[in-house]
Amino acid sequence: MRMPQAFKRLLHPVVMILLGLVGLYLVTLVYATGETLLAGVMLLTLACFIWIYTSPKTYAYRYLFPGIGAALIFVVFPMLYTVRIGFTNYSSKNLLTFPRATQYLLEETYRAEGPTYNSTLHAEGNHWRLRLEDAEGGAAFATEPLILGPDKPMTLRAEPLTTPLPGDPMPLQEVISHQAFLKGLTVAMPDGGQVRMTGLREFAPSRVQYTHNKDGSLTNNQDQGLLRPNFKTGFYEAAGGETVDPGFQVDIGWKHYLDVFTDKGLREPFWRIFIWTLVFSTLTVVFCTALGMVLAVLVNWDSLRFRSVYRLLLFLPYAIPGFISILVFKGLFNNNMGEINLILGALFGVKPTWFSDPFLAKAMILIVNTWLGFPYMMVICMGLIKAIPQDLYEASAVAGAGPITNFFQITLPLIIKPLTPLLISSFAFNFNNFVLISLLTGGLPDFLNTATPAGTTDILVSYTYRMAFQDSGQQFGLGAAISTLVFLMVALISIIQIRATRIAQDDKR
Repeated sequence: MRMPQAFKRLLHPVVMILLGLVGLYLVTLVYATGETLLAGVMLLTLACFIWIYTSPKTYAYRYLFPGIGAALIFVVFPMLYTVRIGFTNYSSKNLLTFPRATQYLLEETYRAEGPTYNSTLHAEGNHWRLRLEDAEGGAAFATEPLILGPDKPMTLRAEPLTTPLPGDPMPLQEVISHQAFLKGLTVAMPDGGQVRMTGLREFAPSRVQYTHNKDGSLTNNQDQGLLRPNFKTGFYEAAGGETVDPGFQVDIGWKHYLDVFTDKGLREPFWRIFIWTLVFSTLTVVFCTALGMVLAVLVNWDSLRFRSVYRLLLFLPYAIPGFISILVFKGLFNNNMGEINLILGALFGVKPTWFSDPFLAKAMILIVNTWLGFPYMMVICMGLIKAIPQDLYEASAVAGAGPITNFFQITLPLIIKPLTPLLISSFAFNFNNFVLISLLTGGLPDFLNTATPAGTTDILVSYTYRMAFQDSGQQFGLGAAISTLVFLMVALISIIQIRATRIAQDDKR
């Protein structure tokens, strides 16, 4: 049965309207959580989606949009979000927004004078009643029935208890699950006092720690001191300058970027790590390419027996998951029990301190990374060598040239051009090779006298990770700023390499 033509014409706009409404609903939910930037990216993606799939002029782009939309959400947004964080003081000490930090302080209470009551919850049908017993006097009270429900403040009245409440008290495990709700309860006692939850089985007189004033300051109800928000440091501060946790996020402009270039405690380790990152990435590409190219030439030698076996064995390091190989090498290079030191000690009487000496640690990293990377380069070079016409080698043999001459005069010039993009991408990958550094050395050994923990074997990405997620107070903003600089450096270096390669190729022509 064919679908009516009128229904076909209506189906597309109806589907687009429904998808648009669902998309707007999701954008609204994201915006309500405070993620303004993500909501903006989603709204832009939704607008492009509706425009492309409804306009006849954009019919050709309908096949490209899924990839473009995914790039906007999963590539462009993380980049923009990282850049945005780099202009804030976002850290473990300044984690909350200003309204949330203010609300947190306003919810703080302190223990006031008065009796302490042991508390238990007893079931009464579908409701519960809170039983309070004076810890010293023995008088017992019970609240009106209540329903354990939403976590919102509630005030209950308590009356003297004349008869025992039925049923056993609620188990402690269930009390813990309802702790958020119970903390919002205020119980009005018959003597006019009020008590609140101060422990899992305890209620006592408590008062609000701070009162919010019209000018934005907070009054400490214990000592009548004032706290004022400092939007430069991201903390509420007392009159004497003492800060009160938790802090809140504020925009600090270009401070993180300026600190990287002006603060000695940050500048020195940053540039030393940057230079080592360049050296590490460059030497890795050189070593992997040289070794892979030489092995590719050897396994392509027609007179070599068992070539397929050698190819398989040489490709195995690349087939094994990288993290497994790194952890195996970490054991092999162990200073005391590693097989490498046992062999060196037996043959030469030396046991190098691979993980303690900065130079040896860097050498170890290059050895391991070369082992992990040469099979890929070998396979690529094998394919490129296969594409070279054999007539060139035959003519070279007639002229009396040897293998070395063939390599430098025929093989290398013909494979280096198509290999160049892979060399640039390999350099960019190793510039951010976080897994190797994290699993093998963790960046150790550390530099001394630095503002933030930094290791001699750290590369920029591992240095940023330690700064943002492990050490020095989890400085997410500073880590985001350095991540932005790393991205710009990699992009600039890659552009320079590409342009230099083009110039060299033009000169050869």
